Amino acid sequence: MTARSRILFICTANAARSQMAEGYLKAKYGDRYEVFSAGFRPSGRISTRAIEVMKEIGIDISGNQPKSLDTFKGVPFDLAVTLCDNARAVCPVVPSAKRTIHRGFSDPHLTPGTDAEILDGYRRVRNAICAWIDETFGHGLPG
Repeated sequence: MTARSRILFICTANAARSQMAEGYLKAKYGDRYEVFSAGFRPSGRISTRAIEVMKEIGIDISGNQPKSLDTFKGVPFDLAVTLCDNARAVCPVVPSAKRTIHRGFSDPHLTPGTDAEILDGYRRVRNAICAWIDETFGHGLPG
């Protein structure tokens, strides 16, 4: 059996985008990837809206906890992915990762409007993350 590639998704708070990415990649391609997420300034909890929109597609991330990037210091990864511009600025390269890439997604928490409009913003970001993961990881580790 071939070892699974280790992937780390990084965002500022590890409360929404990186949690959604971790949850989706694990659910869809967990047989190929060992997946983790972290933040350089982790929140106290995962966004309830992120949990809600992931449940809509059958993925439960409610048991996850935001983690500090320091938790993974020295842990080897095949790929680290920054998902927001803040994370990219703070850690353009993750020393324990063979490669670090950036694919930014807007912060769904900053969606203006009513609760329903904000939730739609989370859905749009979730859908964009899922589509990017399918395109990027669906055929193996990106080169």
